[in-house]
Amino acid sequence: MTKGQFGMKNRILLKNEDETKLFGEKIGSAITQKLLICLNGDLGAGKTCITKGIAKGLGIMDDITSPTFILVEEYEGRLPLYHFDVYRIDDTEELYFIGFDDYLSKNAVVIIEWSDKIESILPKDRLEIRLDYTEDGMREICLNPVGEAAQTLVETMAKN
Repeated sequence: MTKGQFGMKNRILLKNEDETKLFGEKIGSAITQKLLICLNGDLGAGKTCITKGIAKGLGIMDDITSPTFILVEEYEGRLPLYHFDVYRIDDTEELYFIGFDDYLSKNAVVIIEWSDKIESILPKDRLEIRLDYTEDGMREICLNPVGEAAQTLVETMAKN
């Protein structure tokens, strides 16, 4: 893991899938309260991979898969985890039919892959994570904390 500019600009470079999972685990271990995490970026850049790490950091040992065709998976850990994949969503109304607002109101961690597709209905308080490939095949992860809970989490992670 290349520490790079993480502490200064909330950006980190990761060499491979293993480092991406470890970074996700660091995020999950640092979470102490309800949090919305929005994942966006290149196809195959590690959105589900980082989710696996976050789940492990929350004490979830289940096999984490992307819920592309069912929209949401639920897991129990130190905090409940609700994992959404909205890649196939054409209309945000679809989310209301499955109780999207109810999931957001719970004391849980909610992860949404491809959240930029539903940005208009997302709460302002969230941790935005962008995952992209670099020219040399590494993964660049940029964190954008929006709101107090996300900012506290990023500050805690930068210290460790």
